Parts: sequence; structure tokens; C-alpha cells
Amino acid sequence: MFAVPANTIPSASVAPTVHPALIARAYAADRAKWAHLLRYDPDERFAVLVESTGEQEIWLMSWLPGQETDRHDHGNATGAFTIVSGTLTEHVLHRGVTLALSSGQSRVFGPGYAHHVRNDGPDPAVTLHVYRAARTMRVIPTGDRPASLAG
Repeated sequence: MFAVPANTIPSASVAPTVHPALIARAYAADRAKWAHLLRYDPDERFAVLVESTGEQEIWLMSWLPGQETDRHDHGNATGAFTIVSGTLTEHVLHRGVTLALSSGQSRVFGPGYAHHVRNDGPDPAVTLHVYRAARTMRVIPTGDRPASLAG
């Protein structure tokens, strides 16, 4: 199921058009919407915009073994991502925890949520991401805390 605290999981009565984790899971289940876009880049993590509306963006990403993000947050964006296949390791910076994420699991994020994600596994991974508000990535230098968490 979801790899998030229980209070962030929408109940079954929430329409799938409301919660970004449900949207990410629905897109993951409908491969016809994105399979033709999937690529693997040996030099860097691959990302492509699948759909954009006035409310959100849906991105497809592929991760070969060893590929990773910088330490970052998503500015003011809220959203979620779902692991379609493979496994990823997420280090949540403000909590200081490391999570092993596998196919079918989702993570929810909001403003100030800072993390580092990496494919430590032997196989490629594929994820679908839903961003509410503009998709931004603010890199956080090693040793720094996100401005929203400082103080």
C-alpha cells in the first residue's frame, strides 16, 4: 500500500481526481497513457512530461541502477509519486530517515519536504509523479537545511 503515515492516506470515498497519490496510482495502472514515452538514459535520470493541466503536471521518470536526484525540495508544490516498477531508496532530510520503496508504493510531499532519491537496486525503476503548482526543484547543499525547516 502507501509508504506514508496513515493520516495522509485518503479514504476510499475520496475521488481519484482529488488526491495526488491516487492520481499517480491511476496513471501507473494505465500504461497506455505513458509507455510510449518511456526511455532509459545511461547518463542521467530520464524525465518526461506526460500531461499538464491548469491544476497539475504528471511526469514519468526512469532510474537506472545508481541514478539519483540531488538533495532537493519541490518549492511550493504539493504532490505524490508512485513506484511503477523496481525499487528506490528515499532519504527524508528533515526526519533523517531512509526508506526502501518498491513497486506499488507511493509517497506524498508538500512545501518544504526535502529528500534525496536513488536507485540502489540492480534493476531499472520507473516512477510517476504528480505535482500541484509549478514543478520546481531546489537543490539543497550538503549540510544545509531547507529554509522552511531552518530556525
